[in-house]
Amino acid sequence: MKIAVVGGGSTYTPELVDGFARLAGSLDVTELCLIDPAGPRLDVIGPYARRLMAHHGHPGTLTWTTDLDAGLTDAAVVVVQLRVGGQAARISDETFPLECGCVGQETTGAGGLAKALRTVPVVLDVAERAARLAAPGAWIVDFTNPVGIVTRALLDAGHKAVGLCNVAIGFQRRFAKLLGVEPGAVTLDHVGLNHLTWERAAYVDGVDRLPELLAGHLDELAGPVQLPPSLLRLLGNVPSYYLRYFYAHDEVVREERGAPTRGQKVAEMETELLKMYADPALTTKPDLLSKRGGAFYSEAAVGLITSLLTGDGAVHAVNLRNGGHLPFLPDDAVIEVSARVNRDGATPVKAPPVGPELSGLIAGVAAYEELAVRAAVHGGRDRVYAALLAHPLVGQHEYAEALTQGLLAANADHLAWAR
Repeated sequence: MKIAVVGGGSTYTPELVDGFARLAGSLDVTELCLIDPAGPRLDVIGPYARRLMAHHGHPGTLTWTTDLDAGLTDAAVVVVQLRVGGQAARISDETFPLECGCVGQETTGAGGLAKALRTVPVVLDVAERAARLAAPGAWIVDFTNPVGIVTRALLDAGHKAVGLCNVAIGFQRRFAKLLGVEPGAVTLDHVGLNHLTWERAAYVDGVDRLPELLAGHLDELAGPVQLPPSLLRLLGNVPSYYLRYFYAHDEVVREERGAPTRGQKVAEMETELLKMYADPALTTKPDLLSKRGGAFYSEAAVGLITSLLTGDGAVHAVNLRNGGHLPFLPDDAVIEVSARVNRDGATPVKAPPVGPELSGLIAGVAAYEELAVRAAVHGGRDRVYAALLAHPLVGQHEYAEALTQGLLAANADHLAWAR
């Protein structure tokens, strides 16, 4: 079986390769193909990834190519993890909104919309090629941000796709450590939209242990998400780190102004990582890779793909159609929830209703994401403006107007219709 990784030139790809080499015991992966237009990067990452496979004794073949069609041909699964415009575009996403006093971030707000506008057309082109060239019934697993918007665009276009994020698996691992149990023993009630999620329960043997965690480890849970312990106590759940952009928006803007962006830090890490990967003696993951981001991505990806191909029915946090699961959203919205996964796809795990303290924000961002998909697929200044006006972190005409101007100016090289 062949698995294709679009965006295989990412410096984070070795984490995914290492995961397949270590964990894909029940998957007969005969070929893992890395695809990327950046040939020089592939020429470094490809040989290193091959050494990782050999180090773990995996019998599969590791290949790489700049030819998208060749790489997609006969693939049973297509993992999409690309970044249009590289770190330079990310740095732009993280800076231009600050001029309007809005958060600069690559997955939400104006920066997230800018990334969606650049990314969706490229991913849809990849998916259309995969539909022609990949193996019959091939799955597209989207790890490309903003995952919810990209996944919705894929599903709207009729593709067999599911979105994946590593936020939930990170919480699962953290909760398991605090509870003294194996990670697989913890099942989360993970609910919301991509990068707008809350952990409402942590079940072990059918018993919700989250109240116990909140009572005994409140500071340890609040610290990593950088929110006040009192907020978690009031909500009775654990928000993801990305909720800080909403719950502490102005504080984040103050921190970001004048400080190096995450993109700048990652770009520096990438330079160092590529130097390390070029060392023919390196056969394991360097410690620096763990600081690159995407913790437990490989475990999440391998687990999800295993369920899609073997039908083991395991529970994963994925992005999928709402289909009535959250009754306050349209059926065609894309949500991120705990779901049971088999060969036919993912089915949300039944969960208690979502209260108004969460549902209002979810509904507002879901409406923005619907408009964002329209703007990304069809283009047009007015569609960009409408999406920004609807976003809870923008919302004012003055800001939406200025951010539209800034977004289009910053992305003129990537958006032909905006020139």
